Amino acid sequence: MNDPRHDWLTTASAEQTVPVLELVIWSFYGAWCLELGVSPTPRLSRHVSWRIAVQFAVYVPRPWCHSAVMPQKIAVAIIHGIGSQTPDFADETITELTERFAKIIRTQSQDPAAEVVMKPVYWALELQDSENELWSRLRKGGELDFLSLRRFMVNFAADAIAYQPAPKERDAYDRIHARVAAALNELAAAAGPTAPLCVLAHSLGTVIASNYFYDLAKQARKKLLGRKVLNEMDDTPLERGETLTCLYTFGSPIALWSLRYADFGSPIAVPSPKLTTHHPALAPAAEWINFYDEDDVIGYPLRTLNDAYKAAVKADVQVNAGGLLSSWNPLSHNGYWTDNDVTVPIAAGLAKVWQRANGF
Repeated sequence: MNDPRHDWLTTASAEQTVPVLELVIWSFYGAWCLELGVSPTPRLSRHVSWRIAVQFAVYVPRPWCHSAVMPQKIAVAIIHGIGSQTPDFADETITELTERFAKIIRTQSQDPAAEVVMKPVYWALELQDSENELWSRLRKGGELDFLSLRRFMVNFAADAIAYQPAPKERDAYDRIHARVAAALNELAAAAGPTAPLCVLAHSLGTVIASNYFYDLAKQARKKLLGRKVLNEMDDTPLERGETLTCLYTFGSPIALWSLRYADFGSPIAVPSPKLTTHHPALAPAAEWINFYDEDDVIGYPLRTLNDAYKAAVKADVQVNAGGLLSSWNPLSHNGYWTDNDVTVPIAAGLAKVWQRANGF
């Protein structure tokens, strides 16, 4: 209670008695003032009933006055994976998730769709021109069979190899991470600097997300963030990764990347160890859910890698992603984005985060 707006709380005297009903009424009004961070009028603050009642105001549960307080929005970053992508890659997913989310919290907000802010991380542009040129030159080399499958593999392998930093060459790595930083900067501005952050990532995007938040967590000690990345950032808790609450990965090759490390490495911390500093009630809603399709040759379970991943990932969820022509083969890798088995639990998770952040 160091806020000077609350000095009026110390002026009341509990030595005087007032009717119980009057005490209850003023206590609830005191709670309303506390919630808004405002002081009562000078005349009211001198009223005996008021001065006693405010002593009890701090004990009044206040979900009832949420409509009078600006709700805490939640921020969602969506990171695409391999393949030829367009800037609108996440439009259908955003529409579907927003509708599902709004339906869940519709009785708890006057504008439920506005309570979640989603931003796509479109990084393909950093590699697409070079990748197209590579494919063009490969086609000139001679006849190739299985062109669709070859292009699929070139997309995956070329993206993965180009993204991976070398000891003296990390330009692509930094340019892609700068795209992530720019999206988080926009989210902090739109949802608030301490907004709970949830990340959806597909395919190679899951590796990008993992690397990005690892670099953030180690920045104070190892200085892993490149200049291009730092140039896109402001100094907010969200952009420092401190409000990371949920991670939803689908079609993830993180298991393949784990071969680079002893005992298959260590996962990033979800939620952020600093989350409770900003949102003490959010820990029970935090989660890392990993979705995979048994026909997807790029996406794998994570919990079986080692004890650290078992503790970090809440669940590996097997789904049947894709449509009639893709759900039974490796093309299922691109079928997660609007699959009900994926979007329904994610929307429920986002709603749970918002509800706990706002005291419901």
